[in-house]
Amino acid sequence: MSVGFIGLGIMGAGMAANLLKDGHDLTIWNRTASRMTPLVDLGATAAASPAEVAEQCDIIMICVSDTPDVQQVVLGDHGVLEGITAGSLIIDHSTISPSATIELAGATLAKSAHWLDAPVSGGSEGAVKGTLSIMIGGDAAQLERAMPYLNSVGTTITHVGDQGAGQLAKVVNQILVVGNQLAVSEAMLVAQAGGLDLNKTLDAVKGGAAGSWMLANRGPQMIVRDWTPGFTIDLQQKDLRLVLEAANDLGVPIPGTSLIYQLYRALQTQGLGSEGNHALVKALEDMCGIHVGEVDG
Repeated sequence: MSVGFIGLGIMGAGMAANLLKDGHDLTIWNRTASRMTPLVDLGATAAASPAEVAEQCDIIMICVSDTPDVQQVVLGDHGVLEGITAGSLIIDHSTISPSATIELAGATLAKSAHWLDAPVSGGSEGAVKGTLSIMIGGDAAQLERAMPYLNSVGTTITHVGDQGAGQLAKVVNQILVVGNQLAVSEAMLVAQAGGLDLNKTLDAVKGGAAGSWMLANRGPQMIVRDWTPGFTIDLQQKDLRLVLEAANDLGVPIPGTSLIYQLYRALQTQGLGSEGNHALVKALEDMCGIHVGEVDG
């Protein structure tokens, strides 16, 4: 039986392509059908619905944008649970609500099937290269079953706990991602304002204690003012909404992350939601009139 993949967006398309490269028999579905064409050209089989994917596959991987999208492709008309067979495994790579994940896993169990929450990190680059970090919540035996497919899309695969724990680990991940991006933005603006060579400054600091993935991968883009998204502001805001909801449920103050959410919101009101999340620096540039990568004045 083939492996199924639902959702061929900025992350899913690269992940599905890597499954094909590793020789897996792949059946795919995407809401916008035209996005299936490049993968069909590479050898994938297009399905007419999520239910059809589930009918043909005992491993079904999902990577869509938000909690309602997962609920629709799993629970909706012609959804995965309409076609699923007993013993099948759903692996959800989407970033969604931890509480909704537990509910979806329960609905899947009622069909005598299994669920792993398996959100990913690493941007579109990691999706293309097959080097994503994957945070797994669910049964260890099902994770072992999933490993041949997970190894095609990621290199750091960590079982963090029971159902929902993967999504909560992704909340932690996103707090760190945006916090790092704010620090990179502030640092690059200081370097720009002080007249430093930005590339040499980046080389000087990225290998030391100040180094981070965001600095090494997004810093060079910021220098040349390339806002091509590895992950868009709009998607980042969706994740931060989930972060704020989870922190509220847990009674944990996250004032820094709350501030970053508001900075991104300001950029969204300017119509910049489709730009990469490293465009966070633009919110700070608006405050001081200095622009990274440009000679001030």
